[in-house]
Amino acid sequence: MGTKVDVMSRINEKYNSMSKSHKAIATYISEKYDQAVFMTAAKLGEELGISESTVVRFASGLGYDGYPEFQKALAEWVKGKLSSMQQMGAMYGNSSQSEILTSVLTADIEKIQDTIRNLDPQAFELAVNSILEAKNIYIIGLRSCAPLAEFLHFYLNMIRGNVVLLNTTSVCETFEQMIRIDEKDVLIGISFPRYSMRTLKALEFANDRNAKVIAITDTVHSPMNLYSSCNLLARSDMVSIVDSLVAPLSVINALVVALCLKRPQEVKQSLELLEDTWNNYQVYLNDEINFIGDEPMLNYSLKREG
Repeated sequence: MGTKVDVMSRINEKYNSMSKSHKAIATYISEKYDQAVFMTAAKLGEELGISESTVVRFASGLGYDGYPEFQKALAEWVKGKLSSMQQMGAMYGNSSQSEILTSVLTADIEKIQDTIRNLDPQAFELAVNSILEAKNIYIIGLRSCAPLAEFLHFYLNMIRGNVVLLNTTSVCETFEQMIRIDEKDVLIGISFPRYSMRTLKALEFANDRNAKVIAITDTVHSPMNLYSSCNLLARSDMVSIVDSLVAPLSVINALVVALCLKRPQEVKQSLELLEDTWNNYQVYLNDEINFIGDEPMLNYSLKREG
């Protein structure tokens, strides 16, 4: 394995073929790298309840000569991550506020344009149909992807019932929420670099249960694709220390609009029920829902499918 491949990329590439104990190490390092970087093999093993030799074999399995070389590579990766703030300063340090605004928004526009070119229309159509036909929909997106998952959950819940947002702090809690998932269900996983190991484990579990798995991720090389039957690819590079979520949010918007157009009557009934509830309990002012003709359109002026 070439020296240019960083430690996290190696972990992501090898994760699917790892043993249970090695996956536990990978998950810990991915989520607590700032602590793991200072741990000896013995200390890391003690933290996870596994042997020191297992930790050493984990490092060797990634292509390192031993644990010290692995730890050095992890330290380099962490140092590179921490230097992102310095890189941002070098990129924008002498720019005016308006120049920063223009630069960042232009970069986001380019990401959307790249997503338009590379997103597979057949995969998008499959995703729409799978969501409509599923008995239950499960959605998972953690860390910076949590707002995307919440946004998708909010609108899917208006379009159809039985939508579950998996929003937990541990793998155990995630599995507890989706323990009954089966071949009639769909899991939508959202993750971008650094990929969430908890999200990957949820996708692996759903795939093992023969559920349909839809991945919203960045490239064909994403480890998310190992478990998914349908990949919606959206660019999400970082211009700074902040992940750009504009392109994946646009893909999610497109999903919601396509679903509304497929089931306009169900959406209308759901929104009318919500409006009655809001009015009865004085939740909102009576200006929250706009209808175009007989259809609720979420502010998109598209024609209903015939």
